[in-house]
Amino acid sequence: MLYLLAAIGALTIAVLLWRAFGAERVGVSSRRAAPLAPDDDPDFLRKLGEQQRKEDDEGTA
Repeated sequence: MLYLLAAIGALTIAVLLWRAFGAERVGVSSRRAAPLAPDDDPDFLRKLGEQQRKEDDEGTA
């Protein structure tokens, strides 16, 4: 019974150490870049502003 508890403890410590230090070395990244929503994307907002200015200029000319 003591060996079983020791094995479970050793496995727990090994998993915790791997999660703390090993995941970055293997290349597994827990952080993924979330896709930008259109209202958060600066390029989209810039293009939208340019389109609105064009439409305003065409309407007043």
